Amino acid sequence: MGLGNFESRLERMVEGVFSRVFRSGVRPVELGRRMVREMDLKRSIGVRGKTVAPNHFVFRVSEYDYAQLDPMHESLARELRDAAREHARDESYGFVGPVTVELQVDPSLHTGTFAVTARMVEPEGGRPLGVLELPTGQRVVLGDFIVTVGRMPECTITLHDANVSRNHAEIRPSDSGFVVIDLGSTNGTKVNGQRVVERELHDGDTVTFGATTLTYVSS
Repeated sequence: MGLGNFESRLERMVEGVFSRVFRSGVRPVELGRRMVREMDLKRSIGVRGKTVAPNHFVFRVSEYDYAQLDPMHESLARELRDAAREHARDESYGFVGPVTVELQVDPSLHTGTFAVTARMVEPEGGRPLGVLELPTGQRVVLGDFIVTVGRMPECTITLHDANVSRNHAEIRPSDSGFVVIDLGSTNGTKVNGQRVVERELHDGDTVTFGATTLTYVSS
């Protein structure tokens, strides 16, 4: 499941500037383990019959542990979000909204102990969000609007790739998420290596425009 990659990345992280943080108190891997356990325990069946899991996690820790974790707050939150998505893919879970992680101080907790609240939280408007991850690491959030892809500067996603057409493709919201639509491009659009004209996107799909490959992440 997703924790394997999560633990490996955290090990590399703490070998660097954060190595001094984890001599005592709450360890980040423990947060990840508890998070996926909460996903399993609180999963339910959504309105379309798909299993959905919590997507909003609040970790409460002691004042000491918060001070220790705060220098890597953003990196830790990102790794926890990625671990939740990977676990959801492994277990075929869906989310009702974007995965969010918060870290809060709870003065009632002792050093080395923590509590977590896991809930299902829909985004504003009730539509699940999606993200396209570019090779550069840039993330383009999808929503209730059309995203255009091509070489033209006017496109939402401008790709400086000679194999990409000026107006190459569109990504449109649908009832269940998002669809990619090829606009008659010269070199075509592929989803997971297969050329398509129109295709519903699913979490983890790779979408190739010309010679450029992006990754779709649901919520």
